[in-house]
Amino acid sequence: MQNAAFAIIAVNLLTMLFLGLDKWKAVKRNWRISEQYLLFFSFIAPVGGLVGIVLFNHKTKKKKFRYLVPLFLIIHIAIFVLMFLGRL
Repeated sequence: MQNAAFAIIAVNLLTMLFLGLDKWKAVKRNWRISEQYLLFFSFIAPVGGLVGIVLFNHKTKKKKFRYLVPLFLIIHIAIFVLMFLGRL
């Protein structure tokens, strides 16, 4: 159980850091992380995605990120609740 919690925290931190790195690179007009990768990691770790978006004020005008990342979080919460209730 501890390993799973560590993995979840690590992936969420990594997702948040990817968004921060992409924001930094955008400001420096440097090579960027593709939106597909950012969305993929946000799908896997939506809490880190949302925190990264808010903390770094990054991708806030992109509709894909504004709507999909919160949707990913809702999906994760629904899956967790269903697993907790023993229905999944």
